[in-house]
Amino acid sequence: MLMLALDTATPAVTVALHDADGDRTLAAAHQVDARRHGELLLPCVERVLQEAGRKLAEVTDLVVGVGPGPYTGLRVGLATAEAFAAALGQRVHGVCTLDGLAYASGLDEPFVVATDARRKEVYWARYDDARTRVGGPAVDRPADIEERVAEVPSVGAGAVLYDSVFRGVRRDLPAEQSAAALARLAAERLAGGAELLPPRPLYLRRPDAQVPAGYKVVTPR
Repeated sequence: MLMLALDTATPAVTVALHDADGDRTLAAAHQVDARRHGELLLPCVERVLQEAGRKLAEVTDLVVGVGPGPYTGLRVGLATAEAFAAALGQRVHGVCTLDGLAYASGLDEPFVVATDARRKEVYWARYDDARTRVGGPAVDRPADIEERVAEVPSVGAGAVLYDSVFRGVRRDLPAEQSAAALARLAAERLAGGAELLPPRPLYLRRPDAQVPAGYKVVTPR
């Protein structure tokens, strides 16, 4: 099983090629730029394939982070994964982006993961350990969840950004998403017979674009 994993639900554009049979990451690329997901993703995929000495046609499984995340960045990864799947005739497996961050933490105690949702909000979820989500994902203002997260260990760029609320932030652990961790988690779940998520975006809030109220239809005379 040769697994290509990618995630663009956060400012990080992250790609990894994982040998699930050998349980190892063959190559990975990672770049943080919240405004250039569309420009950076395909070059990262190409770089990973070249470094591993593999071709896209050899990929047997595709994994993509489904968010939660801002609309534009999240759609880049999902659309790319779907395009690869159509070209290869393979299925796309979806994984919650926050689950990937949780898995990368390796924690075996209750904790929370938080990413920056912009608008002074965070996407967050609660975990019993690195593999077990018990609450969320949700989107909230940090101040509104302070009582639930203040004294619990926390992971992720959202926790770092609002460390006055997430007072248990673990700065020694990865704050950005890792496609390598996402691939390992997906491979582990698939090996255990688990059904992964469909490749559909977790937005958690309504889009900014709305049909204007009182919109008038103009017809030609």
